[in-house]
Amino acid sequence: MPELPETETLARDLGRSLVGRRITGVTVVRRDVLRGVTALRLSRRVTGAEITGTSRRAKFVLLHLSTGDRLVFQPRFTGGVVVSAGDEPITDAFVTIEMELADGGRFAFRDVRRLGTVELLDSAGQARLEARLGVEPLDSAFTAARLSEFLRSSRQAIKKILMDQSRVAGVGNIYANEALWLAGIDPSKPGKRVSAGDVVKLRDAVVKVLSDAVVARGTTFRDFRDAYGTQGGFAPRLAAYGREGRPCLRCGSRLVGTHAIDGRATVFCFRCQR
Repeated sequence: MPELPETETLARDLGRSLVGRRITGVTVVRRDVLRGVTALRLSRRVTGAEITGTSRRAKFVLLHLSTGDRLVFQPRFTGGVVVSAGDEPITDAFVTIEMELADGGRFAFRDVRRLGTVELLDSAGQARLEARLGVEPLDSAFTAARLSEFLRSSRQAIKKILMDQSRVAGVGNIYANEALWLAGIDPSKPGKRVSAGDVVKLRDAVVKVLSDAVVARGTTFRDFRDAYGTQGGFAPRLAAYGREGRPCLRCGSRLVGTHAIDGRATVFCFRCQR
């Protein structure tokens, strides 16, 4: 579930908690979350490294290490992080990787279903990751003109285009539903049929929904927690996602739900969204 607002929250939390601290030990509890690196190589490469920064790219959380490597975590559906000030192991049944810090603290990656991944990327790996990701929707480069380029060349449903990480990085199912409801656009409309005026509305809606969700520290339905174990606060503000069969907050019509567009839950107002 974690999308841009949730991974942005995790990256900021880790930035406040970990930057300037040194990793002194690594315990890999569940090796199946590792991608492109063995448990032994991970331990050797990160032990002794200082965490110099954190960032988010698309739905990835990145820890910047003094070695030049990036420790990259993708939460996917149920992944998250835990930060502890104590020197005792973190007592969480879903911990996959735990790291000790020089001052006695610890942090861990946890994942209930173990669908999330952990990678250690050198500069070449970082370049490959960057090459497959699209524009960040909260960056100034995400303009109506840029969005129009993605839409006018495609017959795909607009919701599917919004969720294509090679075009717009970080938007997932929750916030695609919300942005399309806010813009008043039918999620199934082919991209090339979206008018210039609606492209502007959609761009502004994507930015507003994501920005508001970042301020609220994400959306929690079941699993998402920030690095300190607190739920996100955006769920009460959702207008479409999770509200199938309930009244549209704009016109009062009953919201419709379908899985026909992209196999994911799509909720929309048949009257408001054209």
